Amino acid sequence: MSFLAKFSTATAQLVPRLRSDVFPSMLAKYFKELAALDNVVIITYPSKKLPHIEHNDLPSDQRASTIDRFVKGAFLLDPYYLAATKKNQRGFYQLNQLAPSGFDHSEYYRTYYKSSGLIDECGYLIPLGDTGKNFVNISLGRISLSDPFSAEQLLHFSEITPLVEALVTQHWHTEDVEFGTQKDLRGRLEAALEYFGKSLLTERESQMVQMILHGYSTKAISSRLSISVETVKLHRKNAYAKLDISTQGELFHLFIDSLMSIDNYEGGDPLIPYQTAITAHPSP
Repeated sequence: MSFLAKFSTATAQLVPRLRSDVFPSMLAKYFKELAALDNVVIITYPSKKLPHIEHNDLPSDQRASTIDRFVKGAFLLDPYYLAATKKNQRGFYQLNQLAPSGFDHSEYYRTYYKSSGLIDECGYLIPLGDTGKNFVNISLGRISLSDPFSAEQLLHFSEITPLVEALVTQHWHTEDVEFGTQKDLRGRLEAALEYFGKSLLTERESQMVQMILHGYSTKAISSRLSISVETVKLHRKNAYAKLDISTQGELFHLFIDSLMSIDNYEGGDPLIPYQTAITAHPSP
């Protein structure tokens, strides 16, 4: 069957499901009709609330270990989230178009990509409304399949972007994912990321930690900041010593643990209340 025939049939089945509870799962099925996929994840991002997983094909044993940490803070480091919120990008992208150099060696990549066996990802960023704060991210991934997406498949996904945007914005209206004057939970987590470690680190060390968390390699940091690789390594060594860690993995988990441990963040370095809690309630 040609792509046009598959596209027409799948679209005809999907449109009647708009505004129904089954639309997210039908949308995932829609993409699987168009190309061989292992995993479709659909995430809505209300402007003030934490992300909500509308659909996820990951096996249940992997979901529990990854999704909870993702929605409570790790999403702040996701290349798709950063592209939408920091660069106001929209449309269809491959992961390698958005991720920094060296991202595939980052702890975020190891935790949320490599651990699930993902070998290739592409997806959509679709804004809801004009503010740029509400948006939907649709991730299309290959896990067990041996080959990454072909150029033809990527082209097909890109060419149907206007239709996907129309369907998504019809289903998830802005008012559906916005809830009045509730606390800005996402804004608080973004502030926590910005101030993470600043009570202990110099400005340059803090900048280094931020870039490492976002997945930049040592070489990429050196190039971006116009400093030598040796200087990057020195700042990293000093920062790790002050944070009492020794690896990128420990840095990543320290950041996530500090976010997940505070319920009413009011500003400043999230490590302060985290370390206070650890001191008050040490592990047995």
